[in-house]
Amino acid sequence: MKLSPEQQQAAAAALYEAGRSGVPIDTISTTYPDADVEDAYAIAQGVIDRKIADGHRIKGHKVGLTSKAMRSIASATEPDYATLTDDFFVFEGSTVSPAKMNRALVEVEIAFVLGTDLSGPNVNVAEVIRATDFILPCLEIVDQRQTGRGPTPLVDTIADAASCGFVVLGANPRRLTDLDVRRVGAVLLKNGDQEESGVGAAVMGNPVNAVAWLANKLHEFGTTLHAGDVVLSGSFVKAIPFGAGDTLTALFSEGLGEVSLSVAKE
Repeated sequence: MKLSPEQQQAAAAALYEAGRSGVPIDTISTTYPDADVEDAYAIAQGVIDRKIADGHRIKGHKVGLTSKAMRSIASATEPDYATLTDDFFVFEGSTVSPAKMNRALVEVEIAFVLGTDLSGPNVNVAEVIRATDFILPCLEIVDQRQTGRGPTPLVDTIADAASCGFVVLGANPRRLTDLDVRRVGAVLLKNGDQEESGVGAAVMGNPVNAVAWLANKLHEFGTTLHAGDVVLSGSFVKAIPFGAGDTLTALFSEGLGEVSLSVAKE
């Protein structure tokens, strides 16, 4: 860590207020150019602590930077993660205001819902499968509460909930034992036109691997995944931009169905 506890808490307070007010701040790495990854995770935890004090509840986690290409862009050597509170979740079929977003993109993911606790270290694939109750189709809206691109994008994204704007879960569960999650495909549509497509294997070879990585990473911070937690395993399509008036839909194979979200007009 390069920042003092006081600097970490000041950064967390600024990000928390940006989330509450909808007014983005300068990037963390611009304001605190010495901040490193450990500082970023400490800042992110400071934001979560403030949310919990404000009455929010932890509902799960997300794994980001699951592809080599995205890690290269962020100069990262491994994925990153974020803790998700209740205010990140939006019902499928909702219409959201464009005022709720800063510079949003949309991704397609598979969400794991745990039936039992999952704690590192050394969690393996078999343990993830046993702990998973079911999976769901998911859209993640990628966004930040910061403006521009800072000198250390990895610090900025980790500090800011791994760039999570909000999450849309579909309500068509499937069990891992009923399919090969590597072969689950999805097509991402914007206003009915296909924009991107991909398969689950694009996430670290298998989305199950991403959940195992998360359980082991969280152990380093003394945290356990709990029964009922929702875990976003990482996108397997390229994130695309969208704006006011757009409708976003992901169509999944293997019986997972579809999930959609609309953005109100200005």
